[in-house]
Amino acid sequence: MIEVKKKGNERIDVLVRRFNREVQQSGVLTVAKEKRFFEKDLNRGSRRKIAVRRTEINKLKRGW
Repeated sequence: MIEVKKKGNERIDVLVRRFNREVQQSGVLTVAKEKRFFEKDLNRGSRRKIAVRRTEINKLKRGW
């Protein structure tokens, strides 16, 4: 769990910004977004094909 305590005369907006930074660095949001919808388990070959296709599409978009 992420916990941020107020430091002395720290303003609320600075405290919220620091909290948001901690949340981003911890990776809590990315895990929550990944687990939001159920996905069937793919075997290693299927995951690899998807990853290769994704990299090829990204290369085409970037013009490599």
